[in-house]
Amino acid sequence: MQPTLRAVLVFALGVPFALAPAIIDARLWLGWLLLLGLGLVALVLDALLTLPARRMAVELRPPEVLYIGDPDPLVVAMTASGTPRPVDVELLAELGGVLGPQPALPVRLADAGTRLVEVPLAPTRRGLARVEALWLRWTGPLGLLRRQIRLPMDQDIPVVPNLRAVRSAALRMHSQDLLVGLKAERFVGEGSEFDSLTEYREGLDHRAIDWKASARHRKLLARKFRAERNHQVILALDTGHLMGEPVDGVPKLDTAINASLLLALYSLRAGDRVGLFAFDEQVQCFVEPTGGVQAIHHLQRRLADLAYSRHETNFTLGLTHLASRLRRRSLVVVLTDFVDTVTAELMLENLGRLARRHVVIFVSLRDPEMQRIVGAEPGSLLDIHRAVVAWDLVREREKVVRRLQRKGVFCVDAAPDRVSVGLLNRYLDIKRRELIA
Repeated sequence: MQPTLRAVLVFALGVPFALAPAIIDARLWLGWLLLLGLGLVALVLDALLTLPARRMAVELRPPEVLYIGDPDPLVVAMTASGTPRPVDVELLAELGGVLGPQPALPVRLADAGTRLVEVPLAPTRRGLARVEALWLRWTGPLGLLRRQIRLPMDQDIPVVPNLRAVRSAALRMHSQDLLVGLKAERFVGEGSEFDSLTEYREGLDHRAIDWKASARHRKLLARKFRAERNHQVILALDTGHLMGEPVDGVPKLDTAINASLLLALYSLRAGDRVGLFAFDEQVQCFVEPTGGVQAIHHLQRRLADLAYSRHETNFTLGLTHLASRLRRRSLVVVLTDFVDTVTAELMLENLGRLARRHVVIFVSLRDPEMQRIVGAEPGSLLDIHRAVVAWDLVREREKVVRRLQRKGVFCVDAAPDRVSVGLLNRYLDIKRRELIA
């Protein structure tokens, strides 16, 4: 047990009384002794009335898994038995791994039952989140003594890419209005692969009329077409040091992984084959394109295993290696980032070379903070300097995007909350126009 600030102040107030016998009158030592005795009695009484540690029961209920960028609660069940009055307890979780520190939480416990306390866990990176211990601290009824205990927990929680949005999309794929805002209706009616026959109606293209089938059935029938399937889609993720930088609290690499999973899920359901390629200064992994919806589970595991790198990305080595592995024309989705036109030169050159044979989608994450700095009203000279630098960086990004578009590369430069939708819409547009065949 530890004395509180109140106990220190009480005994500090007794110092003048302790000096009184020496300064005023020697007979005053009896009064000082009485005050000292009362203080000691108060300490002993507070120690006896303070809730013992053995009566404090704590149970940890951690989540099975944590998703990057999406906080989940760590539930702590606390019970104080045999206490005649409510006890105010401070709860502090000692966290490690990819979890940042959390402030202490006040909890009021009574003898009525169990109190459930939620400690928010917000991982900043993938890996292992660790709950090392729980610290509990409470004071006695007089507020003179404080009891503090540490309960070791040693609980590890894996942190994986945020699959909740992907799972939600997977459930909606069974409905007819799956992608109303994403123009999924373009798959039917525009393409070169025959799908079915339908009765001709006003407004349909008269060139789609099947005259032979119409003669057999004695009514006008038109052909319906769909986009060709069984294309190769390669998800090429840059794992270099720029992709480890956080945007809105989430590393760019994890945002790219979430967008890749959503695109992979839809591509597999659309009949395409999806592969994975990751690189930084060297090739990290390559997964051969595979068809079937069950392939999404293998892609999830491989994407979750991608490590954050501190190395500079070698676009020449990575994209040249990828081009040598592709034996047929494919849709290559490159998810990466850059700073300015100078650092993007090698990236531009190699993406242009790759776009001569394949269809390339370039995906980069726009930092919303840059737009806020540019659009904010300056309040000082320093704000003006920041706005000028931010505007230069925004213009540099626009120059790189325009140069890529001139090389025939399809570009998606969007904020983290819009990049998945933008990438999926671009994929649907390419499928509709049959540019991969």
